[in-house]
Amino acid sequence: MSTTEDDELWSAIGDPTRRTLIDLLLASGTGTATSLSAGLPLTRQAVSKHLAVLDRVGLIRAEPAGRERHYRIDQAQLARAAAQLATVGAAWDARLRRIKTIAEAIAHSRNHTEGA
Repeated sequence: MSTTEDDELWSAIGDPTRRTLIDLLLASGTGTATSLSAGLPLTRQAVSKHLAVLDRVGLIRAEPAGRERHYRIDQAQLARAAAQLATVGAAWDARLRRIKTIAEAIAHSRNHTEGA
């Protein structure tokens, strides 16, 4: 994925309403803008706009069915997003471990200096 695609993906996931829609689709397997809006304090049109963003970044796929579109999670794209998040999480964990080590060394040094 390019940086622009990554930015668009994380921008889409960053919205709490879109995360809720992803959760609903993961739980139900599929849904329409009408069925998804039934459980949310949003209009069908607002849900449709959020679904369009998720579809544009590839997190969901729309399948026409008569007058409606049925949406479902794109498992491969979701797995790529989860893998990216795991990589970022691991990098932050390593940074935090280094900070902890430095802080402990400073505290140890201060304790030895005060005790001398």
